[in-house]
Amino acid sequence: MRRVNTADTTTPTNRKHVLVPQNMGRSGLEILAAREDVRVTRYDPSIAPADLHMLLADAAGIALSYTPFRQADVAAAPHLQVVARTGVGFDAVEVPALTARGIPLMVTGSANSTSVAEHALFFMLALAKRAAEMHREVKQGIMHDRSRGLPVELSGKTVLIVGFGRIGSRTAPRCAAFGMTVLVYDPYKPAEAIRQAGYEPAADLDAAVARADFISIHCPKNAETRGMFGAARLGRMRQGAFLVNTARGGIVEEAALHAALVSGHIAGAGLDVFEPEPPDPSHPLLRLEQVITAPHMAGVTSEAVAAMAVATARNMLSVLDGTPTRENVVNPEVLPPA
Repeated sequence: MRRVNTADTTTPTNRKHVLVPQNMGRSGLEILAAREDVRVTRYDPSIAPADLHMLLADAAGIALSYTPFRQADVAAAPHLQVVARTGVGFDAVEVPALTARGIPLMVTGSANSTSVAEHALFFMLALAKRAAEMHREVKQGIMHDRSRGLPVELSGKTVLIVGFGRIGSRTAPRCAAFGMTVLVYDPYKPAEAIRQAGYEPAADLDAAVARADFISIHCPKNAETRGMFGAARLGRMRQGAFLVNTARGGIVEEAALHAALVSGHIAGAGLDVFEPEPPDPSHPLLRLEQVITAPHMAGVTSEAVAAMAVATARNMLSVLDGTPTRENVVNPEVLPPA
């Protein structure tokens, strides 16, 4: 297995050449290395486009972490059979360009879903218990004034889960275990399926927003969800409610969120994602004590990194072997009938 930062000019062999980022977990690398018919090149995820295009000249597959993949990259890869993300998001991948070539884009399914669900619950607990403030006061030798600004309990509160896919469906039972009433908004999930899972389906997002003490966002970012939580919808939230976003930056309008927090209408927010990333250190939201953040790490734990690496390797091999793992394909229209 070779490691490169720029172009690699090794003489082609009859083995299928796959490119993987240097930050891909070892568990996935070991799966690929065990295949005698596969040749692996590791590349720097920050590689310059020209250098990436040289590697793509004979590549049958590429795994992507945060490297963008656009029309020009697809055009530079005449032998490409599969593109696999080492996560579940694909904002930086030009899917129509892949579809036009009949190339499947694959994601890692539920490999990091538990990690994100746990992080969403962590944000809720930290906000409810005023964790950042309490920690700071102890370090400053201050005992909290028990007549003001008290923490709250999750038990008895209502949480709205926006998106009931792999992550939302894992966040819901964690909230229920804390004694919360769980509402679920997902227009693409049958209401009866949500009921059978033990939760209350919400057909109207605005009505559900007005009922929730906590809102946890778990939907993809697309044309439908960009700006989903703007000033109008944030204004419909209950006074003193909390907002958690571990999905994607851009689903929540940051200027509107800042205004709602400063006014006191919303009590706090937990944000793992911003638009763009990383946010500028002077970002207004970062100046608010009632905002807690993470650097887009909700889905990145030791366990998740290992699981995503394994899923990525298996995804690529499934296509190269002619048996694609269909449930992980973003653009299934490129696949032959099952």
